[in-house]
Amino acid sequence: MASKAKLSKANKEPKFSTRRVNRCNICGRTRAYMRKFGLCRHCFRALAHRGEIPGVKKASW
Repeated sequence: MASKAKLSKANKEPKFSTRRVNRCNICGRTRAYMRKFGLCRHCFRALAHRGEIPGVKKASW
């Protein structure tokens, strides 16, 4: 879980657009972020297993 200071800093408008930091909408993690869903891999996997992300299902072959 990201600290409150880091979350508030990420929400603030940066001086330059390239300084924007992508963070997970649920836990605030910066690494392994998926733009399409706005989630990190941990939260994505948990929500996908519960079936809470529309259009995503577990692959099997």
